[in-house]
Amino acid sequence: MADTHASEMACVYAGLILHDEGLPITDENIKTLLNAAQVHVEPFWPGLFARMIQKVDIDGLVTNIGSAPSPATVAAVAASSGAAGGAAAPAAKEASKEEAKKEEEEEDEDLGLGLFD
Repeated sequence: MADTHASEMACVYAGLILHDEGLPITDENIKTLLNAAQVHVEPFWPGLFARMIQKVDIDGLVTNIGSAPSPATVAAVAASSGAAGGAAAPAAKEASKEEAKKEEEEEDEDLGLGLFD
């Protein structure tokens, strides 16, 4: 299992290096980079990752790596799409109310008994 993880990570890093350098992400370029680094992987990994990486917006992944939408945002987007024919609007309002309640509860929890008060 550790070899599989190492092979995956080596191919991911090779793909990121190629992307950063502005080179095409192909199985041959990944193989060349891995050979230069003296990293040995199973022969199917470079082709697999080259096909997968070409379908992904790498810049978007790298710049948004830590951002995840809040439940209220997801509900609002679902409501604005109109796919449910108006049924999603109450769900969005419900989600925003729950979000407001959570924030209010967090504010109530601060009793001013901090270490430096």
